[in-house]
Amino acid sequence: MLRVAGARLLDDRDRAGVRAALDSDPVAACMVAARVEIAGLDPWRLGGEVWAVGSRLDGLCFSGANLVPLRGDRQALRSFAERARRHGRGCSSVVGRAELVLPLWEDLSGHWTPAREVRSDQPLMVLAGPPAVVPDPFVRPVRPAELDRYLPAAVAMFTEEVGVDPRAGDGGAGYRSRVAELVAAGRAFARFEGDEVVFKAEIGALSSQVGQIQGVWVNPVWRGHGLGTAGTAAVAERLAAIGRISSLYVNGFNHVARSAYKRIGFTQVGSFATVLF
Repeated sequence: MLRVAGARLLDDRDRAGVRAALDSDPVAACMVAARVEIAGLDPWRLGGEVWAVGSRLDGLCFSGANLVPLRGDRQALRSFAERARRHGRGCSSVVGRAELVLPLWEDLSGHWTPAREVRSDQPLMVLAGPPAVVPDPFVRPVRPAELDRYLPAAVAMFTEEVGVDPRAGDGGAGYRSRVAELVAAGRAFARFEGDEVVFKAEIGALSSQVGQIQGVWVNPVWRGHGLGTAGTAAVAERLAAIGRISSLYVNGFNHVARSAYKRIGFTQVGSFATVLF
């Protein structure tokens, strides 16, 4: 039986301390930091809750669409698991540093619905400067009027990467809305050939220090020609131009993508894990 170890809900009075904690691990915390910097810690505005253990925030965890453990020892993770059990599963994944996600999932796995997949080895990579390869000059931000041309590529990427169709359940309205937000923010990038998307990627999270690249995809007909390498370099170049470190995480078994990222200049700084439901 898990012991209750005092995980508590934070609010805006804790904002400065949380910001400092997130700034201490800016690459791994980018997903959460990007939200907190804009919305603070009010759950309604944040779209989730931030939980803590210890008066000095020795343990920290975000609970929203994803459950993201950010820091903490084994006892703190047990405390987060206990709180998550009481709330019930509302997230689509548990994601973050592998050394936090895997023990947290160990405590949750007998109480939540079974995971569809556990990806335990996802190298976390960063590029602190300009790319080492020539960026694709044809990769550019997707315009709002191009959403309908871009969306099929986004759906194909998600289905290939995650293993489920993002349109399931609501006919695609929710996924379309999320993609439209990225397009409107200038954070969806593509290379078009006629009406066809041949490369795409997005800046899924953008904090004051880091931009996390996600959704890298090359049209199957165009694979093997270096579009993924040059296209990702183009997105990283945009991030460098606005003073952000580029980061991404990739499945350990995806040797083609890992080699491409290394050619661009990305280096591994840790390991993520993702539990998918």
